[in-house]
Amino acid sequence: MSQDDRFAFIAEWYDPNASLFRRYELLYYPKDGSVEMYDVKNHRTFLKRTKYDDLHLEDLFVGNKVTVFSRHLSLVDYGDQYTARKLGSRKERTLALVKPDAVPKIGELIDIIINTGFTITKAKMMVLSRVENRSIDFVVLCIVNSLPALCLFCSELLQFITSGPAVAMEILGDDAVSEWKKLLGPANSGVARSDAPGSIRAMFGTDGIRNAAHGPDSFASAARELELFFPSSGGRGPANSAKFTNCTCCIIKPHAVNEGLTGKIIKAILDGGFEISALQLFNMERANVEEFYEIYKGVVAEYAEMVTELCSGPCIALEIRQLDPQKVFRDFCGPSDPEIARHLRPGTLRAIFGKNKIQNAVHCTDLPEDGLLEVRFSKSTHPFYSRVF
Repeated sequence: MSQDDRFAFIAEWYDPNASLFRRYELLYYPKDGSVEMYDVKNHRTFLKRTKYDDLHLEDLFVGNKVTVFSRHLSLVDYGDQYTARKLGSRKERTLALVKPDAVPKIGELIDIIINTGFTITKAKMMVLSRVENRSIDFVVLCIVNSLPALCLFCSELLQFITSGPAVAMEILGDDAVSEWKKLLGPANSGVARSDAPGSIRAMFGTDGIRNAAHGPDSFASAARELELFFPSSGGRGPANSAKFTNCTCCIIKPHAVNEGLTGKIIKAILDGGFEISALQLFNMERANVEEFYEIYKGVVAEYAEMVTELCSGPCIALEIRQLDPQKVFRDFCGPSDPEIARHLRPGTLRAIFGKNKIQNAVHCTDLPEDGLLEVRFSKSTHPFYSRVF
């Protein structure tokens, strides 16, 4: 790579105030990690060339979403032929559907997905119901098509897939469709244990139906199934699994998501005896974060930095349930300053996964009366009430 390399992309940003998409040319200079942006419509500089350490060359490919100074950008096209030739790849998106039998192991599964090199770009825990969503028959058909020997058990499969919450994820990677199928292993978990002992179905499955997870068998199937779970046309998709009772809110912060800690944090929460009754990956705009953190404004000296962190990239929102969940889970998270947590409460989430008072791994509800309020926060912006549900 030449020291003079410069890569160009066309990026879109949704402006919530104007209710429209704004288009920019995003330029990235790998020599010093600097970026600059041009407003395509108005033909003027939007951001002068500035060093930005949170954007990396591996993040730059068409279809990905990146964050530049709290602005969430979708990379929709290459800006020139040089960039397309240099950075064009075989990156694909596919569906990773974790079935009800493996949801209790979702932390370990997410860890495996991340460590294999996939990027999780969407995630939602949902309830698959024939009553609420007739498209569930399509889900079963997709799974049966990948398990031809089990067509006679379609009714049993339908009953199983609707027996509890499932987690759907859009995962992205090189040759994602085939690589995810390879990671899953043979459809029958017994066969997987003998033929592919390191596969997901070998480790987490029971038989040919209760086999932990599903993946589409072709690029076309992946596109169809992703559209069902994460509709791009404004549809609602399957219902989310949030219960809104005896609950509190946990948000895995962007730094922890970007550092690949999501699976480990979720596993720690489940191992701690808590129930995760809803989960979703999302991005928050600054205005929404300011509203969410409003109770800290003028009270916590780090308020501005807290806002910047929470809107700096994707987060994972969790609905946590247990008796007296606010106090118990707050104690489980530990003091807000990880250094203090490591001295006083070394086994807490922030002691183990936090870096500093701003990047302290997780947000948790501080006041008992705010638990349900935070989970329900803003029907138009909060993950458990967003329009996709």
